[in-house]
Amino acid sequence: MSSRTATRPTTEGCLDLASFSASMAKRFEKEPNGSLLHLDLDGLLELNEGHGRDSGDKAIRATLSVLKKHAHEGGWILGRIGGDEFSVFAPGISLETAFLSADRMRQEIDLAIAKQMPKGARCTASIGVASAPRDAKTPHDLRRKADLALYAAKEQGGDTVGLTPGDEMVLKSSYYSAAALGRLKALAERQKTKEAVLLREALDDLLRKYDRA
Repeated sequence: MSSRTATRPTTEGCLDLASFSASMAKRFEKEPNGSLLHLDLDGLLELNEGHGRDSGDKAIRATLSVLKKHAHEGGWILGRIGGDEFSVFAPGISLETAFLSADRMRQEIDLAIAKQMPKGARCTASIGVASAPRDAKTPHDLRRKADLALYAAKEQGGDTVGLTPGDEMVLKSSYYSAAALGRLKALAERQKTKEAVLLREALDDLLRKYDRA
């Protein structure tokens, strides 16, 4: 076995696409609610081209390590559905909880990858989140909605968590006045960005404030 083969990222503890789909469908039959997270690495192609495939492999290994930890702790189903694409199905988990979990995973993955990268290299994670029965009633539709949510995250520039089209980051667990939401919408239009981007920026500022406290 060559050293190149020996250093390929292991997928132990991570299902392939067919096995993941079958496991998700079986679990969905017993409990037709939960959240699906689709993850894709940002900048992996550029990383491979600029710093070699070994750097890309390190990014994938770092990502797998974080995902396996969260899947094990939550009893979730983890699958690798493409070269740098992963899915996590969390049975019984609401959209709000899944969104927060996805953002924690994203931050942990970004940090884990950064520790493995050569100087000047950057690779981050984007995650799309969809929930049943809120967004879909079948596993197939849930996967489609999670794909759309991932696309929304990429459209925002990557390194973020996206929801399905039409959803804003203002979830039912958040209670804002109509006046505040109106001001947010107007600000987003002036800045030529999405409301979710501004809310994420505000949340990041808030967390940094209390992290320093």
